Amino acid sequence: MEKIRFAGLDINKISIVQLLLNKTMLLGYVLLVFACIGIYEIFDVRYFSAAANAHASGLNPTDPALKEAMRLAVFGDVGEVNRNIPWTLFIVNYMYMIYTGSGVIFLVALAELMNFNLIAKAAAGFMVIGISMVFAGLFTIATDLNMLNMVWMVLTPNLNAGMWLMLPLYCTYIPFVLFEIYLVLTHKREWAKRLALPILVLSIGVDLIEYYIQAKLFSMNTARHLWTEFPFLTFYFIISAFVSSLGIMGIISFFAHRSKAEYKALMDLIRRAMLFFVSLLGIYEIFGYMTVDKDWAFLILFGPFRYLYFTGYIFLTLALPFLCIVKARQPIFTLVASISVVVGGFVGRYLFVYGGNANPMSNRFGLGYEKYDFYALSKSFNYVAPHLGEIFIVVGSVGVVMVIYKLFDTLFSVNELREHH
Repeated sequence: MEKIRFAGLDINKISIVQLLLNKTMLLGYVLLVFACIGIYEIFDVRYFSAAANAHASGLNPTDPALKEAMRLAVFGDVGEVNRNIPWTLFIVNYMYMIYTGSGVIFLVALAELMNFNLIAKAAAGFMVIGISMVFAGLFTIATDLNMLNMVWMVLTPNLNAGMWLMLPLYCTYIPFVLFEIYLVLTHKREWAKRLALPILVLSIGVDLIEYYIQAKLFSMNTARHLWTEFPFLTFYFIISAFVSSLGIMGIISFFAHRSKAEYKALMDLIRRAMLFFVSLLGIYEIFGYMTVDKDWAFLILFGPFRYLYFTGYIFLTLALPFLCIVKARQPIFTLVASISVVVGGFVGRYLFVYGGNANPMSNRFGLGYEKYDFYALSKSFNYVAPHLGEIFIVVGSVGVVMVIYKLFDTLFSVNELREHH
C-alpha cells in the first residue's frame, strides 16, 4: 500500500470511503446510534421528568402537582437513579473500560521493560486498544455527568473534589500514551523503551488514584461494607483488571495475528500470564468473602445474586479459563479463555457495584427495615434493573472502542508486527 510520510509516521494513503465507510466503522456507527438514543432517554428522564425543581417551586409553591412532584423527588426515583442505588451501570462500565484499558497499557509497558520481544512487536495494536477503552470509559462517565457539569468543573476547579482530580490525571496520562504509540509506530524502539518506565509508573498511578477517588466517594456511606471492608481493594481492582486486559489482548491477537508465524507463541505467552492472574484472583475471591461483612457476603454468595455470581462470574472468569489454559494447548483454547474472562470481568464489576447497594441501609435501630415511602413495602434486598438508556450507552461505548481502534489501524496499520530497530 502506498504510504505518506509525515513527522516520521508512515500513513496509509487511502480514500475517505475506505477510512470512514468500511465494515468495522459502519458497525461502530450503528453502536454509536444506540448511544445517542440512550443519551436522549437519560436526559429526558433526568431533566424533563415530573420531579420538582427550584423554578417550579418559586412560581407556584401551593400547586398540588408541585406537591406530588416534590414527593417524587424526596421519596421516589428521579430519572434512572434510585435513592437506594446511587451508583449504577454507568459506574460499572466506566470502571471496566478504564481499568481494563489502562491494564493493557500497563502490561505492554511492563513487557517492554522485561524485553518480551513478541509483546513489543505487537505493542502498537495492544496500546491502541487500551487507549480506545480508556476513551470509551471517559465517554461513559461524560454522559453520566453531562457536558454542562464538565464545563463547570473546568471553569471552577476544586482540588478537594475527587471527580475534578480526574481532569489533570487523564490530561497527563493520555498524551503520554499517545506519544508512546507514536514512538512505536516510528520504529524508535529505544526511546519507546525509555518511555516505558514513566508509562508504567503513570499506569500504576492512574490505577491507584482512580481507586482513591472512587474510595473517597464510597467513604461517604461507610455502611456499605462490601466497598469498605473488601481487603486491599486497590490490588483487587488491579488484579481483576489484568485478567480482563489479557483477555482483550488474546482476542486482538486472534483477529490481527492468527495468520502469522508468531501467533502460537504470542497466545502461549498470554496464556501463561493469564493463568498466573486467574489463579491469584481466585485466591483473592476466597480470602475477600471470608473477611467482608456477612450481610453482603450472604446476599452475593447465597442470596439473589448467587446465580449471577457463580455462573456469570466464577465460572466465566475463573473456572472455565483455568480449565482452558492450565496446560499448553492449541491457541483456540486461549481464545475461549480470553472471551470468557472479558465477559466475566464485566459481570464482576456489575456485581461489585450493584452488590454494594444490595443490603438496605434502613435497619438503623435493629427493629427491622424501615420504609422510605409511606406507601412502600419494607424490603431486605435492594436492586433496580438498569435503565434502557444506560444499557444503550454501554453498548455505544463498544462502538467508541471500535471506531477509534479502526481509525488507527486503517491509517497506521497498528495490527502489523513491528520488528525492533
